[in-house]
Amino acid sequence: MSTEKNLYLTGYRGTGKSTVGRRLAERLQTQCIDLDDVVEAVAGKSIREIFEQGGEESFRDFESSALVEVSSQDGVVISLGGGAILRPENRKRISSRGFCFWLDAQPETILKRLRGDASSEQRRPALTDLNELEEIRAMLTSRQKFYSEVSSYRINVTDRGIGGITEEILLRWQELKDSGAEG
Repeated sequence: MSTEKNLYLTGYRGTGKSTVGRRLAERLQTQCIDLDDVVEAVAGKSIREIFEQGGEESFRDFESSALVEVSSQDGVVISLGGGAILRPENRKRISSRGFCFWLDAQPETILKRLRGDASSEQRRPALTDLNELEEIRAMLTSRQKFYSEVSSYRINVTDRGIGGITEEILLRWQELKDSGAEG
């Protein structure tokens, strides 16, 4: 059995985890797994519907179960949902099964990207009663310690293209593997 480390991508919604994940998987000739897609497939409904019908706790339960399943694979790229790092057991699993890269951007950049993605609003619910920009700022502030705890590198994706982000992650990924660092 291979014990190749997984490459995890974390960060707030709209930072490019899914897009960068697919590009990384192509370059590494492996599979990219989008955790939100797995949750929706298992639940048989959208993330928004899970939130509406069972609340955030129900969604986080689905998310944690999906993470257990996908992280048992070796050598894959896993694009995490923005809040997958909230539960301590998830952070522990991520750290023990690979290396995580935090895709970070300015709140204004995230808002612009989310507004440019028609499926985002339909697929994902608001997390607070704040306006969009205030919600992004609040969520980034509250999650920063968790993103930092689980990640080997923080990658600033503000005003950067997919190619440059991918190359930086591949370089850092190779450094981590070469150094024999633990996940």
